[in-house]
Amino acid sequence: MKYTQLNIPDIFLMEPQVFGDHRGFFMETFREDEFNLKVTPKKNTADKPFVQDNHSKSTQGILRGLHYQIKHPQGKLVRVISGEVFDVAVDIRKSSPFFGKWAGVLLSAENKKALWVPPGFAHGFYVLSNEAQFTYKCTDYYAPEYERSILWNDPSIAIDWPIIPGSSPILSQKDEQGTTFETAEVFA
Repeated sequence: MKYTQLNIPDIFLMEPQVFGDHRGFFMETFREDEFNLKVTPKKNTADKPFVQDNHSKSTQGILRGLHYQIKHPQGKLVRVISGEVFDVAVDIRKSSPFFGKWAGVLLSAENKKALWVPPGFAHGFYVLSNEAQFTYKCTDYYAPEYERSILWNDPSIAIDWPIIPGSSPILSQKDEQGTTFETAEVFA
């Protein structure tokens, strides 16, 4: 697995080694010892084990996020197993020099890359393909009473979403009612 730090050093893009031939392919998608060696010592961001796996399916134009839990924050190892998404993480740790900055990458079934989003970040994705299936491993359990949502298009964050021309993102009611970054609960 190749690990690359993004513009926010706590976020890692992971690219597996893929072994393929005319029959198909094989790859490791997660390996605890390697993950802990590459990610944990650098920024102490993976200090909790993964306790929950999630899988979602969305159609083109759906935007999910920007989500986080103010208590029981989740680190997420995310990847796409079908389709393509633009995946985003926003640093919402007030003590971080990257507070309010974002990192975004294309994740797809074709490129087979994964993204490590540590606790203390808001997370979201936008579906570019006709349909996408998205999986993520989480370091804490889903706690809906602590879930928060920041507006996907907050101008102070200014995420450069690759919105399909002539369309608007399809949002859940929760995401339509997200807070601004300025008024959001954030981490110390």
